[in-house]
Amino acid sequence: MADSPEPEQAPDWSGTLEIYGFTPLRTTGTTTINGFESDVDLDLGDILSALDWATFVRGSVERGRWGLLTDLSYVKLGAQNGRTTPRGRITAKTDISSTQGIYDLAVRYRFGDPESAVAKPGSFSLIPYMGVRVIDVGLDVRAQLQSNGPEQIVLGAERSFDRTWAQPLAGIQGTYFLSPKLRAFARADIGGFDFSGAKNVSGNAQIGLGYAVGNNTDLTLSWRYLGLQYGNGNTPASGFTSYQNGIEAGVKFFF
Repeated sequence: MADSPEPEQAPDWSGTLEIYGFTPLRTTGTTTINGFESDVDLDLGDILSALDWATFVRGSVERGRWGLLTDLSYVKLGAQNGRTTPRGRITAKTDISSTQGIYDLAVRYRFGDPESAVAKPGSFSLIPYMGVRVIDVGLDVRAQLQSNGPEQIVLGAERSFDRTWAQPLAGIQGTYFLSPKLRAFARADIGGFDFSGAKNVSGNAQIGLGYAVGNNTDLTLSWRYLGLQYGNGNTPASGFTSYQNGIEAGVKFFF
């Protein structure tokens, strides 16, 4: 009697986890709150001095060639400015704070070789993905004028904009090994397509290198561009545009 064929083994699970930091060298854009518009133009020093908190983490799981990926980022900025007239009669103070959370979840499919920290030169992977991006933005501006005379007159104004919305997301990422421990990688994605609000578009572009330290860990360094546009379509209008480009560095684990 012929031996019965052995059953095929189920594909193993694999995954990645990357802890990274994104440092924009320049941020430009506009902020509009209830019709009041202001321009934004910040360099690296401005951003670092205003930074209150930042968290960045990216990960994926895969079984066979199908998998899930996620990219989570949260940044909080705050700044205070004060100025007194030369004779000390009036003091002007402004408090500006902003929060920005971007949370991606997508289904992915891999062409090429499994993701790894070490591989033969020429090994590659190409991974398209589709899913959802949730953006959570909060902007608050407070201004105060205070008379320093006997009457101590104080005038103040406050404007705020808070919005959370979801976007359809489509993207692609790829890796190519230049040597057993050195790989080049790139990704690009776009979200929104004006499905929510008068303006609703986001996008990333990234290219960089990863170098293996050990068999399951990479150090990564890349250039990244991030663009966001949103407008609520109301009158008076509220919304913002933000364009950031700079350096991303991280540690990526393969398991």
